[in-house]
Amino acid sequence: MIWGVRTTAGQEMFVAELLAEKAKKLEGGKILSVIVPPSQKGVIKGYILVEATDELTLRRLVRGTPHAKGVVPGAIPVEEIEPLLKQEPLMKELKVGQIVKIVGGPFKGMRAKILRVDPQKEEVTVELLEAAIKIPVTIEAANVVIEEKGEEG
Repeated sequence: MIWGVRTTAGQEMFVAELLAEKAKKLEGGKILSVIVPPSQKGVIKGYILVEATDELTLRRLVRGTPHAKGVVPGAIPVEEIEPLLKQEPLMKELKVGQIVKIVGGPFKGMRAKILRVDPQKEEVTVELLEAAIKIPVTIEAANVVIEEKGEEG
């Protein structure tokens, strides 16, 4: 069965690593896997998924773990979380003319228009919409989230 574990937002990987280390010390392999779902679009921020044989074992594991806030009551069916675990390649979605929000790096929080997409380097060249002077900036594609389709998208 799979259960959700609430964490401090931004600490998902840290909590997952701690739980995985604690699970290795348990007898009988009662914790089968610890999953940090991709939060590319902020869909599941502040949660990790843990596959365990029973909820009681998981609750004991989570107790006392820094940044772990608790177990979400009730098991989650695999069919319900399957779409969250499949991360689509972002480069296929990005097109020239789209408006994106920058979610990482020095321009975090700013909106921009895509001028060029480089799939080999996984980079995009954007023009910041809030900037006084329109200067092209090249950033990693992983640091953008599509806000609206452009004229060509």
